[in-house]
Amino acid sequence: MLRVNAVFFDVDFTLIYPGPTFQGQGYAEFCRRHGITVDPARFPDAVRAASSILNEEQDHIYDADIFVRYTAKIIEGMGGTGDRIVPCAAEVYEEWAACQHFFLYDDVAPALRQLAARGLKLGLISNSHRCLASFQQHFELEGLIAAAVSSHEHGYMKPHPSIFEAAMKLMGTAAEESVMVGDSFTHDIEGARRVGMRGILVQRAGGLPLPAAPDVPVIRNLSELASHLGGP
Repeated sequence: MLRVNAVFFDVDFTLIYPGPTFQGQGYAEFCRRHGITVDPARFPDAVRAASSILNEEQDHIYDADIFVRYTAKIIEGMGGTGDRIVPCAAEVYEEWAACQHFFLYDDVAPALRQLAARGLKLGLISNSHRCLASFQQHFELEGLIAAAVSSHEHGYMKPHPSIFEAAMKLMGTAAEESVMVGDSFTHDIEGARRVGMRGILVQRAGGLPLPAAPDVPVIRNLSELASHLGGP
């Protein structure tokens, strides 16, 4: 049973999920504005095919071009062609930062309030370029988050150790008393474990099986989180 003082959360697909703007029809609308024709039905397969770009070996320095290339690959996978793909992908990337395109999972606010009521410090570590102060305000989470670090501002992305270390320094907590909660085993969990933190993998219902280590708890819902943190 883990006993901790600080819990850090990934943001995208751990606390929030994209709405229609970033589904097949939404991509088709972005493309239409750029004169590109795509098939919305091909979106799920295109996302899976493009995902390798985000997992490529690299130095983990934040670079918007990584995400623009990823988005361009999705558009191509949906049948898009032409010299407007990159400008279209850049527009999609910019809009990803806007909170109004996203929804908070139903379990998030109750879970964060429960943990805060127990005296745990809560933080955010995100690979997004979204403003995390705006994120907290938009989803009415003010007062619950003690520290927040985005890779866009920090300069390095998870799983680079420095972003976890920067978040813990900002929080005023040590690795051995900190836990990282996220949906990516590679970026969130392995990255945190390399600096001495512990990890809890979020695999929400309907998701594909994710790899995990034997000592890494896997939860389907944040309502399960408190039971893995020890204490009352």
